[in-house]
Amino acid sequence: MWRCPQRLLLLLLLAAEWALGARRGRGRRELAPALHLRGIRDAGGRYCQERDLCCRGRDDHCALPYLGATCYCDLFCNRTVSDCCPDFWDFCLGVPPPFPPSQGCTHGGRIYPILGTYWDNCNRCTCQQNGQWECDQEPCLVDQDMINAINQGNYGWRAGNHSAFWGMTLDEGIRYRLGTLRPSPSVTSMNEIHTVLVPGEVLPTAFKASEKWPNLIHEPLDQGNCAGSWAFSTAAVASDRVSIHSLGHMAPVLSPQNLLSCDKHNQRGCRGGHLDGAWWFLRRRGVVSDHCYPFSGREKTETGPAPPCMMHSRATGRGKRQATARCPNHHVHANDIYQVTPAYRLGSSETEIMKELMENGPVQALMEVHEDFFLYQGGIYSHTPVSLGRPERYRRHGTHSVKITGWGEESLPDGRTLKYWTAANSWGPDWGEKGHFRIVRGANECDIESFVLGVWGRVGMEEWLTTEAVATVPGQPAEEPPVAWGPRPSRLPVDGAAPDTGRCRGPNPRGFR
Repeated sequence: MWRCPQRLLLLLLLAAEWALGARRGRGRRELAPALHLRGIRDAGGRYCQERDLCCRGRDDHCALPYLGATCYCDLFCNRTVSDCCPDFWDFCLGVPPPFPPSQGCTHGGRIYPILGTYWDNCNRCTCQQNGQWECDQEPCLVDQDMINAINQGNYGWRAGNHSAFWGMTLDEGIRYRLGTLRPSPSVTSMNEIHTVLVPGEVLPTAFKASEKWPNLIHEPLDQGNCAGSWAFSTAAVASDRVSIHSLGHMAPVLSPQNLLSCDKHNQRGCRGGHLDGAWWFLRRRGVVSDHCYPFSGREKTETGPAPPCMMHSRATGRGKRQATARCPNHHVHANDIYQVTPAYRLGSSETEIMKELMENGPVQALMEVHEDFFLYQGGIYSHTPVSLGRPERYRRHGTHSVKITGWGEESLPDGRTLKYWTAANSWGPDWGEKGHFRIVRGANECDIESFVLGVWGRVGMEEWLTTEAVATVPGQPAEEPPVAWGPRPSRLPVDGAAPDTGRCRGPNPRGFR
């Protein structure tokens, strides 16, 4: 850093620089408009000082970005048409700037220039010419007022800012972070399969699928800004069920992208889809692993066509399929097709859901997501009334689907016991409790007990023969493998398809086609 308090010396240096500039001819910088015609914007900003830049003569590399333009920290900037950085005069010359600071708007402890435009979370804000700070009034997905109200209330759970949601409107959260479409009347009228506890049977107060089936329950994925929870929850439940029902012989993480790109019948990919269509595709066509066909992601700003299907299969007999294309991930060669049997609907009683979960593995549940659910960080969730006094645009909800993996109970300070479900979401491991959440059990909170589905992984006899040999204990008879087709209620058609009147394998009633 240097300082020249002698104005005469400064004028001499400037005269010499002007003479040199005249010999070189006029360049782009001489023709650039002045930066401070309306006064110095961001007058308190540290530009030259931050980089310790003060250059003699003319040095076009002695430059810094400045509010969408370029400012300089060399002597040449201090000419009739000034392009100096705001702190050049004070830091490099030790004199006050020749231009007054521009009038602006004070917001959040900072002064913003007139007509400057900035983003405040999901809203665009502008400093008007009258000095008023004006912002759009869109409800944001991350709402600090709602976070404070939830955390100050006695609701049993904590709210916070999930950074992936920052900058999104509530409407965008509903449109891009959910994606399961409500089932049609023909699907919602599907017969439920009812299970009863045998005399003397008592279910435990707590259960975790990951403890009963270690290494077979997969971690949550992240659907990003793809409205594809219908595919992610289906793939998640199918992954666990195939792993469990094959006794770990197969433990794939199934590909949601395979469903998003290839299941086209009445489905809309990253713009929403039906659960019955997803299960139909898994049964009739099957999908590959997520390693073979990884999720490609989709941003909310994308408007082009959906990615084409890059995985196809053909029938090999007895309902099985074989891939006819290589893995879209060219580093993976295993393109095995995984299938399931018809999905079946469980009774809405919590004990029936618990018994199915404990005996056969995680289940899929439909639920309504409200505006406060996006803010969940931990605890036992229930929908709060904190938005009731606000305009209707702050109260939004949409349909989502998740994987229920267990249950438990928690004792409250007032002596009451609060029962809950544990479920895996598809918003990545940084949301909630490592990608999971707990929600009130036994009260159909957010309709989570109203439409619950189970399925069996389709495992051939050759796999059973392999796993049976592994599972045999010397001196004891081999354990009878479970029936791979499981119990089924009446099979429902996929929308637009005729009812299936064909005979089922074994003595089981039917589920989804």
